[in-house]
Amino acid sequence: MPREVVLVNRAPVLTLWASVVAERLGYDHEAALSLGKALAGLNAQSKGRRLGIYKPPERVEGLPPKKARRGEEFWVDLLGRPIPATQTARGVRAVEGDRPVEPAGVERYLQGKFGEAFDSVRRAMEELARAFSPKELAGRAFSLYEHFRPGIPEGVRGWGAKGELDLDRIRGLSDKS
Repeated sequence: MPREVVLVNRAPVLTLWASVVAERLGYDHEAALSLGKALAGLNAQSKGRRLGIYKPPERVEGLPPKKARRGEEFWVDLLGRPIPATQTARGVRAVEGDRPVEPAGVERYLQGKFGEAFDSVRRAMEELARAFSPKELAGRAFSLYEHFRPGIPEGVRGWGAKGELDLDRIRGLSDKS
């Protein structure tokens, strides 16, 4: 049987994996999509700063850093990273800047990046997530991602580069639980 491989960059892979993990941890589908997108965005910002692609935000002398308004934001721990979130009329949503991340846009983004392979990739990730209890998954999710994420060149050359996402590797990790 031929290997099932998708050529894709890491951002949508992390977005989808984080959303699958969030669902396994008890968040509804829309909240999970929102959280997954925010997590991938925060990771991209961190990596971009490390590589010198992005500069740290400038602080105005004498002004304290911006803080969340009390009672309006909280933090969700996902893949070992705190994600700013808020409770909206439609449920929990991650926050980027001062706006909730809308799940419909995330769904379109993922469908566009994975194309016809979207359902297969999602099923493989869901199978892997179900191989662990929610507590185990919460502690191991990022490490699992590191085992299956697409390989890309190191440094700036790898920024935005596509690599092979091997669905058999993802499925194999669930066998090792």
